[in-house]
Amino acid sequence: MILETERLILRKLEDTDFERLFLMDSDPEVMEYLETPAVTVEDSKKMIGIIQKQYEENGVGRLAVIEKESGLMIGWSGLKLLRQPVNGFVNTLDLGYRFIPEFWGKGYAWEAAKASLNYGFRTLNAETIYAYANTGNTGSNHILKRLGFDNKGEFEDSDTKCFWYELKHEQYIE
Repeated sequence: MILETERLILRKLEDTDFERLFLMDSDPEVMEYLETPAVTVEDSKKMIGIIQKQYEENGVGRLAVIEKESGLMIGWSGLKLLRQPVNGFVNTLDLGYRFIPEFWGKGYAWEAAKASLNYGFRTLNAETIYAYANTGNTGSNHILKRLGFDNKGEFEDSDTKCFWYELKHEQYIE
């Protein structure tokens, strides 16, 4: 699976992506509103294996985001099938994204997320796609609203307050 935008290529994570993944996941600024940062390169290698397994078992998973101009992996974005309940939802598609800070503020998260939503609604024929973000993460919450997601309220995820978002296919504007 490869998705392409004007400036980005989204492709399946490969074993060789571990260094860029570690660079991102070990950055405290990136992980401020997320789980514990990756402590070792081995953690990043394991995460790639987990995501690759999701491709096989679920047909979807987060994708490496490659900046066309530099050829660098600058983050990941994409859909994930929630197998464990989140806010009471299970077996639903969740949109997510994460980027290396030097690539923040350039519209890449919105661009990659838009490509992921197009794939979810057009190719997978999803009726609804969900997303969630820490209530304090103003950047991520702004992107989700700009994409057209409806904020359906707050919930707690691992003792963290999050907003829960929903986007229905009929509401989605390509």
